[in-house]
Amino acid sequence: MKSTRLMFVSSTVLLALAIGGLTAVAQSSHIVVTADKLQWGPAPPVLPPGAQLAVLEGNPGEKGPVVMRLKMPANYRIPAHWHTNDERLTILSGTFYIGGGDKLNMQAGQAVSAGGYISLPGKMHHYAWTTVPTILQINLEGPFDMFYIDPNDDPQKVRK
Repeated sequence: MKSTRLMFVSSTVLLALAIGGLTAVAQSSHIVVTADKLQWGPAPPVLPPGAQLAVLEGNPGEKGPVVMRLKMPANYRIPAHWHTNDERLTILSGTFYIGGGDKLNMQAGQAVSAGGYISLPGKMHHYAWTTVPTILQINLEGPFDMFYIDPNDDPQKVRK
């Protein structure tokens, strides 16, 4: 589990540094990120391939507030997993399907369309998928981590 978290944190920190989404000192003024200035990069390897991530605020690898956006293609699947900290998701476009449990079950999830909101408590087992291109915003208190229920679902193991 530590290697999954470390790999995600290192990849996310490098991505955030590359797109200028990190602030090393306490925030002393407001942050403005217009939609046309979002800088998308490949999502960290802890997520299945094909998604893109933009860090709007904070450092996903450190304590403190973090705001990210995740852009997923149609038919994207995230197997059952959990996070240490609470996650708050706002669906910005498309439709995001989410379900609770230890295995991805596309008959049991709930569709949440653009404008919808999801609050997930830390350690809750959940899974997700899309059927159309979908963008969601993730708000959390860092550090961000991700642990797959079935270690064989971890994309980092599949890619090796």
